[in-house]
Amino acid sequence: LRLDVLNRFLVLFASLFGLLVAVYSIDYMRGRSRLREYYPYLLITIGAANGALVANNWLLLLGVWGLVLVTMFLLATIGSVDASPAKAMASAAKSMIILMASDTALILGVGLIFALTGSMTINQASLATSGAAPVAAFVLIAVGALAKAGAMPMHSWIPDMAEAAPTSVMALLPASLDKLLGIYLLARIVLDVFQVSMGLNLFLMIVGAVTIVAAVVMAMVQHDLRKLLSFHAVSQVGYMVLGIGTGTPIGIAGGLFHMLNHAMYKTGLFLTAGAVERRAGTMDIARLGGLGRAMPVTFAAFAACALAISGIPPLNGFVSKWMVYQALVEAGIGRYWLFLVAAMFGSALTVASFVKVAHGVFLGEMPRGLNGVSEVGPAMRFAPAVLATLCVVLGIAAQVPLARFIGPAVGMAFPSFPDALAVGGLWSPTLGTGLLLLSLLLGYALYLLSRPGRVRVVSPYIGGETAGEGSSDTLSTGYGRLHGVADTRVLGTEFYDSIRRLPALSGLYDRGESGAFDIQRIAKVVWPIGRALSAAHSGRLSSYVSWVVWGVLILLVIVWLV
Repeated sequence: LRLDVLNRFLVLFASLFGLLVAVYSIDYMRGRSRLREYYPYLLITIGAANGALVANNWLLLLGVWGLVLVTMFLLATIGSVDASPAKAMASAAKSMIILMASDTALILGVGLIFALTGSMTINQASLATSGAAPVAAFVLIAVGALAKAGAMPMHSWIPDMAEAAPTSVMALLPASLDKLLGIYLLARIVLDVFQVSMGLNLFLMIVGAVTIVAAVVMAMVQHDLRKLLSFHAVSQVGYMVLGIGTGTPIGIAGGLFHMLNHAMYKTGLFLTAGAVERRAGTMDIARLGGLGRAMPVTFAAFAACALAISGIPPLNGFVSKWMVYQALVEAGIGRYWLFLVAAMFGSALTVASFVKVAHGVFLGEMPRGLNGVSEVGPAMRFAPAVLATLCVVLGIAAQVPLARFIGPAVGMAFPSFPDALAVGGLWSPTLGTGLLLLSLLLGYALYLLSRPGRVRVVSPYIGGETAGEGSSDTLSTGYGRLHGVADTRVLGTEFYDSIRRLPALSGLYDRGESGAFDIQRIAKVVWPIGRALSAAHSGRLSSYVSWVVWGVLILLVIVWLV
């Protein structure tokens, strides 16, 4: 075991996320079956994740890493309230297959490191990626780390799991612990194990940029709140990988800080989604709306986390994204401008997606079937409120984690709070917060001074008719409800549907939703081989002995020829 400046604060936050999810689950999981399994699996997962963070031996790391996978499978099989047992088992099995395949790559990479160094101690390896074996070892371990974090193309298990697993499980694993483990391992091999070449850095940057854009484009057109959040969980991994891929200290620091920030706001977003599910009974955005008035605490927590993931100052997501942008400029804007454009474009689409969610779920008009919805209980309000508060605090006081934990890990000296972060560009979280608050106050004062004294309320008209009169259009009016007209609300799901229908993108969307880009489909290629090997296992000892003899003879021939 080894505890250093990097993993000790990750252990702290991993335990905090586990605690918050456990408290949240008191209300969220009440009345569900298999609770005697749920809480032990939850605690084992937290313990195994902490074990992976402090492990300094490759075998120990592989053991607890695999234990997290097993408990994730068991937790996913419990299933969400609207998922059949078959669907829950299928999504859990898919997660297990993809992550087991990536973990096999991780094991092979560790085997190569042992063959090259003769040591299983993680911090004793220092390999230059100048030959085929070190490069293969780096890529294999990176595959294991990227699949755990959910980067493309090893991402498809996350959206599938989001539709079938309990939302609390999604908040704990794909949103927080899996991200911490995957990106921590990637950062660890870049900082301590390998001397990464420019080519491998470019490989990571390509993976990061593609993940950012492709996943957020998929998120924009989703109608299920859980699936939309899951694609954003994939997209945000791209910023972490892109920052680490720059190979610069500020880029690696930005990637690590974004890893921590993402775990906060994405866990908070899944927990607020679970609160909506608990009260409204659905995650379909088309069947939601107007919940901000009925669930003010949940809405406030959602708003803070949504602004953070969108990179809006002065929240924490802005600071880490700004650091990744700055790293791309330092690495060479002339060479890497396309990656910078992809990162900024992804942020813009993230804002657009959460405008859709905010309108479709919390703003707009409440459907008639949700009139009795009220705020969730204290246990389900507590966890999102804590995480939303952290998003604000670590945005205003970003210097604290950067100076005390992340900076020393990457060899950078960040200024202490409340000094400005002047790392290639000036940003003062504290001063920026003050100026933003001042501008908002001035804007509100101008609004109060300029608004008219009397307001006239009229029904909206379309084409000369009051909206909703004998029609089934999608504009919501009180008139329609009072006169028994079909539900005529403005649905959040309508936002960006025109993008879905663009000729250049519709085919890609269709193929993506049909699973054409799902890496699990590779299994169909090797399936006949597996069937043949299964058939060869006859259970007869004589057959197995003959295989061993022939195998030894083949190995002797190979050794003699070499």
